[in-house]
Amino acid sequence: MDIAIKNRFPNFSNSLLEEIEANAVYQSSKAGDIIMRTGQYIKNTVLVLSGQIKIYREDDDGGEFFMYYLQPGQACAISMICATKSEKSQIMAKVVEDAELMMVSLPLMDKWMMQHRSWYEFVIDTYRSRFEEVLEVIDNIAFRAMDERLEFYLNRQQEATGSRELKVSHQEIASDLSTSREVISRLLKKMEQRGFLKLNRNQIELLK
Repeated sequence: MDIAIKNRFPNFSNSLLEEIEANAVYQSSKAGDIIMRTGQYIKNTVLVLSGQIKIYREDDDGGEFFMYYLQPGQACAISMICATKSEKSQIMAKVVEDAELMMVSLPLMDKWMMQHRSWYEFVIDTYRSRFEEVLEVIDNIAFRAMDERLEFYLNRQQEATGSRELKVSHQEIASDLSTSREVISRLLKKMEQRGFLKLNRNQIELLK
């Protein structure tokens, strides 16, 4: 049995792990790769063994809005839903840190829902956690000013990377929050003056 899979998905039963090893398709992706595009039909769901994936929502003009990260040990809930209903993807998934992925086909997903309790519970928990995260993002957009949204965004980056030193540009933040680089730069400068963070070259160090 692959120890790496067992470590990343400790709640999977041994019988499920054996089926994953025998049937899942493994894929290595580099930072910057697009593994899922808006409008494409999805035939597989994505499980993350290592690395980091950013999930975006795109508007009609090609603008991107950051929704959440996929971390090791997680799966893409939206790909599960779209694959099950044979619908086109409503999101874009971009690799931000070299990743090892497992692709699980729709027939296997359906089969495992019936045969493996641990897979059923994993899928339900994935739906629940992503739904809660999307609600948090909606609340952040609807009820917070841009400075509060920026602080929320930076805290999420810290949680996702496990580091207070964030290697993210002002332009990338602006794109993720659907605003201008000038607005982000001005707000970051104010946050630096308040002692919340320190601005370095191509890096933001959170102090609080």
